[in-house]
Amino acid sequence: MKILQVLPSLQTGGVERGTLEIAHALKEAGIPGAVASQGGPMTEGLEAMGVPHFTLPLASKNPLLIRRNAFRLAELVRKEGFTLMHVRSRAPAWSVHWASKMCGVPWIATFHGVYGTSPSFLKIPYNRIMLKGLRTICVSEYVRKHVIETYRPDTAKLVCIPRGADTDFFRPDAVSPDVALAKKTLQYRFAPETPVITLPGRLTRWKGQTVFIEALSKMRHRRVGALILGSDQGRFEYSEHLREMASRLSEDTRVVFRDYTREIHVVYALSDIVVNASSEQPEAFGRTIPEAQAMGKIVVATAHGGACETIEDGKTGFLVPPGDASAMAEKLDEILDSSPEKLDAIRAAAVESVRAKYSVEKMCESTIALYRELA
Repeated sequence: MKILQVLPSLQTGGVERGTLEIAHALKEAGIPGAVASQGGPMTEGLEAMGVPHFTLPLASKNPLLIRRNAFRLAELVRKEGFTLMHVRSRAPAWSVHWASKMCGVPWIATFHGVYGTSPSFLKIPYNRIMLKGLRTICVSEYVRKHVIETYRPDTAKLVCIPRGADTDFFRPDAVSPDVALAKKTLQYRFAPETPVITLPGRLTRWKGQTVFIEALSKMRHRRVGALILGSDQGRFEYSEHLREMASRLSEDTRVVFRDYTREIHVVYALSDIVVNASSEQPEAFGRTIPEAQAMGKIVVATAHGGACETIEDGKTGFLVPPGDASAMAEKLDEILDSSPEKLDAIRAAAVESVRAKYSVEKMCESTIALYRELA
């Protein structure tokens, strides 16, 4: 068995992280593997593991280049002796599909999200390529149900393997209280006694930053710190709008904007509440939820998509209606008023739930078991 993972690029994001996690698991299991992509900063992670990376223009949606990539992949698969290709995006899936016909090596795909379907006469046939391999992995039950309702596939070919949090990295004792406090007070300049509410995620409207800031304005508790963590990726007008909204909040509410950090575990550690506010569209899975839960943090998320699977409302976290700033404000106030005993029970249940069902280890074990089954 020799596995080639294929994706557009290795910039940043859940798809890329999942690729590296599977590459590491294959290495640990003694199974040869490699990755093909257009490259990016996360290739450094592969190099550190000693996993080969093959650079091809796989991020392109140009039909001619997609076809040319098929020939390149077929040649690569023959030369390196790969026995299975695992693709994680639509444009390269077309290349992998054609390459498979040329070299006779099978392939599978992962449906990482809910793709747009308008106009349907174009997008649905284009998206359906993700269902043409031997199996299609869905990253949540929400995605699996969407795929069934939208594309009417052979359900026997669908496999649900939820994404996961690295529970060796994200754990309640991952960061010492002294380090967390220093980060809180020195880097982000929150007062030591101020509760911090963190919203991680790139700055884009569907992630719900506007709903979160509006919720802050409606809270009874005004003396709070809010950390909005994520890059605007060139959406300057939107990020300026968020800052302007934040400037109108009470003087007691300190809002800090920062780009995404590799020390996300430290950010979770200094936070009292972590919010996932995705509103205009659901999260396909939403990794920040189990990551924060694994560190024993109280999580508030919108009640749609993958969040409804990773959070049991009132037991391992809290759910609020999507786009409802008033409901979010009420829930945040309720949490800040709750007894330590009640919150400790929720934190403990959240940690246990992630370790049992939503760990990276479990995700990798299930994926490699699928590779073995197909081999």
